Amino acid sequence: MDISSAGLRVLKQIAESGSFTAAAARLGYTQSAVSRQAAALELSAGATLFERRPDGVRLTPSGLILLRHAHAVLASLSAAERELTGTVPRNEPVRLGVVPSAGAVILPAALAHLAAAGPQITVTTREGTTPALIRALRAGSLDLAVLTSRPPHRPFDGESPRLHVETVADTELVVAAPSTGEFAGRTSVHVDELVDAAWIAAPSSSSESLLGVWPGLPGRPRVIHSVRDWLTKLQLVAGGFGVTTVPSGISPVLPPGVSLLRVDGAPSEIRRVLVARLPGHPAPAITTVTRAITSTA
Repeated sequence: MDISSAGLRVLKQIAESGSFTAAAARLGYTQSAVSRQAAALELSAGATLFERRPDGVRLTPSGLILLRHAHAVLASLSAAERELTGTVPRNEPVRLGVVPSAGAVILPAALAHLAAAGPQITVTTREGTTPALIRALRAGSLDLAVLTSRPPHRPFDGESPRLHVETVADTELVVAAPSTGEFAGRTSVHVDELVDAAWIAAPSSSSESLLGVWPGLPGRPRVIHSVRDWLTKLQLVAGGFGVTTVPSGISPVLPPGVSLLRVDGAPSEIRRVLVARLPGHPAPAITTVTRAITSTA
């Protein structure tokens, strides 16, 4: 096969972003250039590498095989470049992805743990949704990712081999409400009382549920503020402008004026926090960072 490093980078970015358009934007290419690189890859490989689907582009089994080898090739090229230019890093890099709800508490604690231990590791972080971080793991753009799942905690994707996953903690979903007003002084609320509540929620999409509204709430929720940022959500709650759902583990970083309420009259909603990586024997730095994350539980 005659495959260029540029072609392998295109393959990796398509796998991560899930579309030719997004891959082109991240690489600074035109969409037609990405399409040409993709076609050239398939021609050279003698196999179909990309599956066009209504929800985007996914790699075929042949594409996943080539992606696995692309990781090694691109890593070797990067190492050669560093050696030739004399820029061998002093510290071992670890690229960590974190979902916003877990990152607010887990990330600072894990980084503080690493700083106290003093290992020669440089952690770079990136925030994203669980589906986006899984794609980045599969594409080799991340070494580790802190993800969340809900029962029955099925595998994150159908690709093989499965990701190596460790549980960090199980946390209960609760409602964040203003400390004054209708729910003042309370520690719980019945689900029926939430039907007409003003909700502060993240926008939904075809791949994500509406984040911030109690799951299974009877009727259609009344979303007053559509917000992705957790700090903005909680400040709106503190100001008395609505309620939102949060994992109970976020309590250490709540702003003044916010109370957490358990929900009665409905099944409890448990969210599991996990740290995931590609299967295989991890580098020592990845193991060290994983231990720092799991020690926060």
